Amino acid sequence: MFRYGVDQLNLDIVNGIADGSIKAELCEEALDKINASRRNVDIIAASDKAVYGINTGFGPLCDTQISPEETHLLQKNLLITHAVGVGEPIAKSISKLMLITKIHALSQGYSGIRLEVVQRMLAFLELDLIPVVPEQGSVGASGDLAPLSHLFLPLIGEGEFWQGDNTVPAAQALRENGLAPLELHAKEGLALINGTQFILSHAITALTKMRYLLDLADLAGAMSIEGMQGSGSPFREELHLTRAFAGNIEVAARMRRFFKDSQNMASHADCVRVQDPYSLRCIPQVHGASRNAYNHLKELAEIEMNSVTDNPIVISSEEAISGGSFHGQPLAMVLDYASIAAAELGNIADRRCYLLLEGLHGLPRLLTSSGGLNSGMMIPQYVTAALVTENKSLCFPPSADSVPTSMGQEDHVSMGSISGRKLNQILGNLEKIIAIELMYAAQAIEFRRPNRCSDLIEENYRIIREKVAKLEEDRLLKPDIDAMIALVKTQAFKVN
Repeated sequence: MFRYGVDQLNLDIVNGIADGSIKAELCEEALDKINASRRNVDIIAASDKAVYGINTGFGPLCDTQISPEETHLLQKNLLITHAVGVGEPIAKSISKLMLITKIHALSQGYSGIRLEVVQRMLAFLELDLIPVVPEQGSVGASGDLAPLSHLFLPLIGEGEFWQGDNTVPAAQALRENGLAPLELHAKEGLALINGTQFILSHAITALTKMRYLLDLADLAGAMSIEGMQGSGSPFREELHLTRAFAGNIEVAARMRRFFKDSQNMASHADCVRVQDPYSLRCIPQVHGASRNAYNHLKELAEIEMNSVTDNPIVISSEEAISGGSFHGQPLAMVLDYASIAAAELGNIADRRCYLLLEGLHGLPRLLTSSGGLNSGMMIPQYVTAALVTENKSLCFPPSADSVPTSMGQEDHVSMGSISGRKLNQILGNLEKIIAIELMYAAQAIEFRRPNRCSDLIEENYRIIREKVAKLEEDRLLKPDIDAMIALVKTQAFKVN
């Protein structure tokens, strides 16, 4: 049982809560922290002292004090005026992660929100009432204002929920579940819409997908080496201990496992080839660098999962600190770094696809024995080339840009929401690139028979052949490519 506001989230736990395999609750300690923080806000709100976000306006109106009578309307206005997102809705799963991570942040007792509001958010999760959130409109400082406003409109009876693949008005769904809209009190609107949960939930989604794709890229590289009858020497432990980057060492060890007891690798151990091209020989260095970037993003995202990122932070009944914990730069920069890392996995995979088509080292050109009449596997590499270039174009770092907003009050923003969305686009393209490399590698291995590869590679070869037959003569390859992509997306391959 995970305890919101008390225990520490990590990638596996947050995904477990989202998929229902881990239960989560508000324990007594969290209830006490939430209630104590709310009492502090009530005291501040009733005082004559102007405290940002509690009894003042917001942004450039921070020096305008608001009377207690106007507080409720102010909080409502805050949500409805900031809910200006555009574009397609984000995936329901990402909206759900936003709810989970926001509940955890609010339950730590620094946000001054009432227990009733947090409990309503928990009810949304329990009833699978997941709000609809547009994908565009956040600049990633003052938090993800527009996305979070859409996420919490249903609290006041506005906005929409997901219902299957369709959407329904929140007011209707609340009525059907016997729930009345809430009236927000002082500080609550700001506590809800300040935060980095949109950026963070895209990071969680990307990390979950990238973890598998890193492993799968190693498998694809190993199968390509088997097909090319490349050398296993570049993966020896003695070599990598002399340049001890964690990612390099891990990838080299994985490659050795993929080649363990391979008859095919042993069959050419004494060949005259001295070196392989970099896309084969430097897999530990390139894939390893991408793993290092992944580990960096994971480290920072797990810090953010357990952080309070709204504003102001309520310290006591006398003090609320207005700062910048909502600024998305800590995640934005590393998301951009991870985007380059993901794109590079596709870049080197495309190079291996090209090598497999060249007709070198005993392989037929275009991986077909009857070239001329047949184009063989020539054209799918055009697809990987296109996807690689698309990914390169997506690698421009949004975190390197900033456009002032809020009449200059918010004069430097992170654009981290764009960083998170772009990383997930790149990973979607990477799935397709690796799928095509695996198809190529399986075809190349056909020409090394009767040699057998390691048990692990042979198992993955069988997985491919259950969906995609060996190419004997030209046929429509689109169904084969789609089948390979489906295998990647469903994580059907054995990568460890």
